[in-house]
Amino acid sequence: MNVSSVKTMSPTRRLVLLLLVVIISGLSQGLLLPLLTILLEQTGVSSGVNGFNAAAMYIGSFASMFVVERILFALGYKKILILGIAMETVAILLIPVWGNLTFWFILRFIIGFGNSILHYTTQLWILTSAPPERRGRYISYYGMAYGVGFSIGPAGINLLALGSYAPFLTVAVFYTVVILLLQRLPDQKVRSEGKESPAQKRYGIAAKIAWFALIPTFLYGYTEAVLNSSFPLYGLRLGLSDTSVSMLLPLVGFGGLILQLPLGMLSDKIGRKPVLLAAAAMGAAAFLAVPFAGSSVWGIGLLLLTAGGMIGSFFSLGLAYAADLLPRELLPSANVIGSILFSIGSVVGPNLGGLGIQYISLSSLFFLLGSVYVLFVLTGLAVRTRKRGGADAGIGQA
Repeated sequence: MNVSSVKTMSPTRRLVLLLLVVIISGLSQGLLLPLLTILLEQTGVSSGVNGFNAAAMYIGSFASMFVVERILFALGYKKILILGIAMETVAILLIPVWGNLTFWFILRFIIGFGNSILHYTTQLWILTSAPPERRGRYISYYGMAYGVGFSIGPAGINLLALGSYAPFLTVAVFYTVVILLLQRLPDQKVRSEGKESPAQKRYGIAAKIAWFALIPTFLYGYTEAVLNSSFPLYGLRLGLSDTSVSMLLPLVGFGGLILQLPLGMLSDKIGRKPVLLAAAAMGAAAFLAVPFAGSSVWGIGLLLLTAGGMIGSFFSLGLAYAADLLPRELLPSANVIGSILFSIGSVVGPNLGGLGIQYISLSSLFFLLGSVYVLFVLTGLAVRTRKRGGADAGIGQA
């Protein structure tokens, strides 16, 4: 995959600008998810309808993956990134205009669609422009940037005191500033030697070569969705207070934020696969131990912090591992596969977790979580992957 540009920008400045985009995206999502739920709750909408309305964002994200690669080839990195941000910004500004459920469902779909395009583009741009020996570090910056933004986002709920439009206008202003800054980026087009071949063929080759490297994207989506949707139920049925549950859940993200960069840098030195397997093993041990902590808030908190630190890098390290294994022209297809797997994991996770709690036991939530990572480790030990040749040959052999 070759890139042509009409002007240049230093790699460091480009990386900083892309990370700023990711921070604002994380802030937007961290604010919108709880804010819209609260606003609907205040209107008396049932929890079931509220949850279904929120699912529109994930539906939009999933739908975008069927067209994003074609749009990328047609527009290039810069224009598709601006397109995704513009879609989000317009939809966000329209949310407070009319509180109709159908209208909000459509807007949330558009937000999810645009946000998915944004992340697909920033991930791919960072991966393809990073020096192979620093790929893990660069993609870890991406994960950290999103985590920082997502953590800050909920604080924007306090802006409601200034009026119902205030939170949405604030996010829109941030995105507008980002669009203006993006004008400084080179107008880069992506020319892929393999794009003329049928999509099924590109995806098939990418999946055949990097299937194991893409499993972490599924696991990350599965874990994130299980914890966000089912852990509150687990904690409350265990007898924990609402306050304790609200304090425990963020520890997973906090752990991932702490170890994102160290694990990325370590993967640059010793290889992605050893780091992924070791992290999966320790994450599995932490998840499996949670039921044995009983109702101890400190015990559960320490285990969730550990598990989050271990698996918080799975999505970014999985994509970096796929980039190690694949030729550059297949990376867009691999990123599409990874995003689809993440979405599937996000849907499968809560359903399995809920069924396990209902028909097996309360503890099954964490036994299932730990088991999928044990299975990943066993699979990794049983299979061998070979890196592609070229400049990457000496980096992180699997």
